Amino acid sequence: MENKLEYIIFCIENIASSLNTDATVIYDELAKKSNILYSYVIPNYEILHTQGKDYIVNDVIDVMRKRGLNV
Repeated sequence: MENKLEYIIFCIENIASSLNTDATVIYDELAKKSNILYSYVIPNYEILHTQGKDYIVNDVIDVMRKRGLNV
């Protein structure tokens, strides 16, 4: 579980950095507004965490856009 928590924090912080925004905003977008954190990021941990940072960040941002978030 600790590895997944580190992965979630890694995703949120790096997405925030890529989008030039605060990590709390990204957390709210992923967890509260869209449920992407629980329906995509966490369930796909085994696949995504083996990828590079840029791939993970771009993949999650793509999912956010496809689900209608204004990022």
